[in-house]
Amino acid sequence: MRSVASALIVVAGGAIVSVVAARRAAETGGAPSTITDSVQRTVAAVRERVRRATGGSIDPVSEGGPRAGQASGQSAGAGSADRRPAGATGFVPALEGIRGLAAVGVLTTHVAFVTRSSTGSPIKRIFGRLDLAVAVFFAKSGFLLWRAHARHARADQPGTARPTREYLRSRLVRIMPAYIVLVAAAMLLLPQNHVNGPSSWIANLTLTQIYTSNFLVAGLTHAWSLAVEMAFYLAFPILWTAMKDLRGDSARWRIPVIGAFGASGLLFPVIPWSTLGILPSGVNVQILPPSFAAWFAAGMLLAELAAAPPGVLVAMCRGHLARWGWWAAGGAAFVATTVPGWFSEGFVHPGPAEFAARSGLAGTMAFLVLAPVILAPAGTRFPVLESEPLQKLGTWSYGMFLWHQLVLLAAFPLTRTPLWAQRMGVIWPVTVAGSLAAAAVSHTVIEEPARKALERR
Repeated sequence: MRSVASALIVVAGGAIVSVVAARRAAETGGAPSTITDSVQRTVAAVRERVRRATGGSIDPVSEGGPRAGQASGQSAGAGSADRRPAGATGFVPALEGIRGLAAVGVLTTHVAFVTRSSTGSPIKRIFGRLDLAVAVFFAKSGFLLWRAHARHARADQPGTARPTREYLRSRLVRIMPAYIVLVAAAMLLLPQNHVNGPSSWIANLTLTQIYTSNFLVAGLTHAWSLAVEMAFYLAFPILWTAMKDLRGDSARWRIPVIGAFGASGLLFPVIPWSTLGILPSGVNVQILPPSFAAWFAAGMLLAELAAAPPGVLVAMCRGHLARWGWWAAGGAAFVATTVPGWFSEGFVHPGPAEFAARSGLAGTMAFLVLAPVILAPAGTRFPVLESEPLQKLGTWSYGMFLWHQLVLLAAFPLTRTPLWAQRMGVIWPVTVAGSLAAAAVSHTVIEEPARKALERR
């Protein structure tokens, strides 16, 4: 319970820091003399900032949806270009740094599991839950793939922002070449995989293994998340086509619709699909794509907020200290998933309610981690996230994710360590170094040449 209390305290502290930062950014001077006066001045300042940015009253549904006659992404007040969030358009370097850190987080959990270092103490429980960084990957994908359509709708333009065929081709070109090489390497190089027949090859090569009852293949167990991501790549054109008429004045309804879509991901794993006879009993509902709708929706919501005229959440990202409040709250959401009284430790198959709660907290964490980067004013710098090492790590993150399981299996004989030995301090640095090397080769030799060759066709 102390961990729970600590998590709640940090959440509250993060919220306070964000609000205080927003107040400092909004006020031009003067300090309130009482706590009550401080809260009142903070709320008034944020509302006044939003009013100036949007040229009108605050819309609680759409975070300040466009009024009739306003173009997408434009606020009514003067200086709207200065108020535009950093994530509204273009490349956001800090997101690349976050992606690199997320890849290291996933790797760390897998190392902790095979070295029996994922349970038994607070730090080990954190190691065992860093795989929730996958939520950050999914949310970032949701943001980047949805952003153009959010801008398109706010501009009151008909149809969709991007042709489906062009979009799907770009996704396949980006994902599949290196993944196909990984599948072949895992199947051919690992003796334990030589018993796998054609059906296993086909399922893994087509990223359909999660829909079968026996999908675990050595060196490829982590590919379930890539299969989920590919499913959402295919689903996005359906989603943005279904919402294409929510544009202009009606664009304000896109946020609640996406919110409902995300909530469906928390409901899906609770429904007893196998008992109802809808799904085979051997299929794991907790790795099926609908169970992760909340994670993608977190990024889609951020895309909508970045495209809309600035609202309360954008104002709360204006201050210099705001990012630390958001990140502290996100960290608290993550820490809450490691509390033994609330959640199971390690790689244990949780009950439906526990899984939904953990998924909801992970989606919240992803939103809170990405929001201060995406919604910060254009031109805001994040020196650490934008540093050259983290930028390179982000560039190599896909290859690092792909190859780290094979590197991890090789790290044990390389260091003369028995499998499952509690030597995380030995296995982790070797796995990180080897994965970085493999990722660099994958990016240089496979990913980039394949992308350039296939995009020319």
